[in-house]
Amino acid sequence: MAEREREEKIRCDACPVMCYIAPGKIGACDRYANEDGRIVRCDPLTILDRRVAKGDAVKPFLGPEWDGEVLGGEEVFVSGVGAGTTYPDYKPAPFIVSREVEGADFVTVVTEAIYSYCGVKVKIDTDRHLGHETATVRSQGEAVGHVTTSEYGSQMLSLGGVDHLTGGDKAEGRATCDALLRLCNREAVELEIDDGATVVVQAGKAPVVNGQREERMRVGCGSATIGMFASQWHGLVDEVVVVDDHITGVVSEHQAGKVLGWPDTGIRIKGRRSTPGRYFKVAEPGQGWGGTDLDDPLAILNPWLEKKGARPGLTLLMVSTTGEHHGYYVLDDDLQPCEAELPEALRPSVDLIAENCEPALCTVMFQAGAGGSLRSGVTQNPVKLTRSVQALKTRVTCGGAPAFVWPGGGITLMVDVLKMPEGSFGHVPTPALVAPLEFTLSREDYRALGGHDAAVRTVRDILEHGGEYGSAVRVLEGE
Repeated sequence: MAEREREEKIRCDACPVMCYIAPGKIGACDRYANEDGRIVRCDPLTILDRRVAKGDAVKPFLGPEWDGEVLGGEEVFVSGVGAGTTYPDYKPAPFIVSREVEGADFVTVVTEAIYSYCGVKVKIDTDRHLGHETATVRSQGEAVGHVTTSEYGSQMLSLGGVDHLTGGDKAEGRATCDALLRLCNREAVELEIDDGATVVVQAGKAPVVNGQREERMRVGCGSATIGMFASQWHGLVDEVVVVDDHITGVVSEHQAGKVLGWPDTGIRIKGRRSTPGRYFKVAEPGQGWGGTDLDDPLAILNPWLEKKGARPGLTLLMVSTTGEHHGYYVLDDDLQPCEAELPEALRPSVDLIAENCEPALCTVMFQAGAGGSLRSGVTQNPVKLTRSVQALKTRVTCGGAPAFVWPGGGITLMVDVLKMPEGSFGHVPTPALVAPLEFTLSREDYRALGGHDAAVRTVRDILEHGGEYGSAVRVLEGE
């Protein structure tokens, strides 16, 4: 019997897992493969070209269609998407590209960074209560983050981070990495919040809360709504209450109403009075009117006071901060509000609230710390890169998208995933995320910080010969 021929595996050094990959197979990350005895990047290097929209895209590999134009100006940008990594960064980054920008010589250092210290900040446009601050957020039943401080008209989640990726058990780490990867690659992810809601989040799409798709974010709190639209109601209704989990507004007491000469109505609101016409804690947070737990807005009313202006026939409009909920009432002989049909004269004012609400969307911001040995792929003296970034001499981008860099020590960056090319993110089984990263600075400054000047290449050379991990290229329209 003939002895079975053993496949010759080779070791991939692109991440700490150090896979042995058989011929024709891919590593555990689905990003690198063994092609004819050589480790190659499965996805193509992404080049952003502002000329694509003009019908004059670059020709990869300088084939027969190349017109001889010198490439490398500011219109052509080699991104980190598909560039490959050099983990650990004991050698220069995969691509260090020479570019001429407005007559000056610049260098862009291009790599795919491996991040254990990373996560996403998710902004969800809704006034519905998703969960109490610090409540645990779960994906696939595993803790992946928490509810953080809400913002104006939006609920906020903080997901990921090194404690979830590597600080818990394997199931938690895998679930966190999977959720982050899909969110960053603009896929829909279902998240469950302890003692709260289930929400489907997808960058650039409307959130789905407990199976209900959100249509709009609130125009403002109840007080702001009163301020914006009091004049629209003046003379058409005797009283208006804008129900809101944050600040509920009452037009007859509010300064906006007083400026218009709005008379007192004898209305009394449950809750904690802040300033005239503004009330906190009229109800608990929830899925009902204005982000409260109210199904019946009349529950926030105490008995009306006749000596303060209440009278039979007085009319009342109650409306939420999105216009989604509204009701019209008339006081009877016992000064009890009775529901009635909304007069046509008031309908435009309710519609105006809805018109002024922006579409409800989810925003996913990738945040990470670009440190460690990654900087060695840029310079032999890593601290100089950090100082150059903080001094604004080095511009940081992710897949060509501008990144916000936090002040203070290190290179802590944040970027909108919608501004990055599709499919920008990958992962390694550490678990950790992989994301494109580019540093752009003048050639002079690059030399001064001890950069790998001998490894600098032109765009033309990159298109013709590719890189260490292959030569496949895709060209996208740049910004």
